[in-house]
Amino acid sequence: MSHWPHLNNPTVNCQHTQLVGRSAAFLRVVSLIKKLSTCDATLLIQGETGTGKELVARAIHYSSARSDQPFIPINCGAIADGLLESELFGYERGAFTDAKAARAGIIAQAEGGTLLLDEVEVMSPKAQVVLLRFLEDHAYRPVGGHLRQANVRVITASNRNLRTMVDNGLFREDLFFRLNLVCLQLPPLRERGDDVLYLAENFIARFAREYQQPPRLLHPDSISAFQRYSWPGNVRELENLIHRQFLVLDEPFIRFTLDEFQAAHDRRKAERIPSQITLGDFQTAKARAIAQFERSYLASLLSQTQGNVSLAADLSGKERSALGKLIKKYGLARSEFRREPKL
Repeated sequence: MSHWPHLNNPTVNCQHTQLVGRSAAFLRVVSLIKKLSTCDATLLIQGETGTGKELVARAIHYSSARSDQPFIPINCGAIADGLLESELFGYERGAFTDAKAARAGIIAQAEGGTLLLDEVEVMSPKAQVVLLRFLEDHAYRPVGGHLRQANVRVITASNRNLRTMVDNGLFREDLFFRLNLVCLQLPPLRERGDDVLYLAENFIARFAREYQQPPRLLHPDSISAFQRYSWPGNVRELENLIHRQFLVLDEPFIRFTLDEFQAAHDRRKAERIPSQITLGDFQTAKARAIAQFERSYLASLLSQTQGNVSLAADLSGKERSALGKLIKKYGLARSEFRREPKL
């Protein structure tokens, strides 16, 4: 029996996963999830922060023939280079001084199931080589052990455009081609129309159950604001906003205006602290630091000028065409920085 009900249903359920929406963009993703759950091909999921990449990976896994086997999500930034191969592949007893007992690696833990490598874009050059080697034939060798064959489906996820990173020398092209066999691009919430309202109602009902409170209603002002706001944090931002209402307020309505949304967004931009540099060889670390500075600078510049590139060029002292190329390089959408987002 299929895990998937008719696609016109605004709520799509499969084991361990609930996806909510009925926009054309959402239904296209659901249709692809259904198809991708029938194969074992390496898959790349791309989408902005908060669009639900891990949720979609789980939906694919639990709708597949591997659903009774493990689903192992790993954040690539959490694996240190020095421990990379022992973490991924495990080790045998006595392989090194502190190896008093054998330990299964992440690959072995996912045996028969699915391994999700999230934030694959932060992998160091060394880690990229190790992953590429494994993906070639799914063979690996635990530290101090013998060659083994893995039966695991690999799904990777990124909130960056890996093709752009390849073009800028920040990601291996051969690994990109290996990961990009099939690519599933998740739409941002601002492109999903009234799905924002269906999602909001779903979160309201869920938190009402969890906190044993009466369901709340979306105030008419909130409905208008929800539909007009650009949602830079996507579904996660919406979920957190409604969760906050249940935690700190005792009112029958969820009430927000567009001005309040924009003010909160501007505060987050002003308070954002650059993340730590992922260490690697000097040239790669330097390139990452430059890229991080350029993107942060451009985002602040566009926020200050509300997306006006000509004014931004004047303020930065750069030619408009050169600045436009930099904005395009980092995938920054000028519409996100305007005070009145597109409907």
